[in-house]
Amino acid sequence: MPQLNPTPWFLIMTLSWLTFTLIIQPKLLPFIPTNTPFIKPNTTIHIPSWNWPWT
Repeated sequence: MPQLNPTPWFLIMTLSWLTFTLIIQPKLLPFIPTNTPFIKPNTTIHIPSWNWPWT
């Protein structure tokens, strides 16, 4: 069985990666929802401090 030359495989891998990052991924990004910041109302619950018996 002949040994394959690794050079074209590296070129193919690099070109496919560039194709994905520069062409395919920007087209997919609008369909992926981002984590939009959720504005919560300021609900701070005030817990009364414990009345210590020696104060």
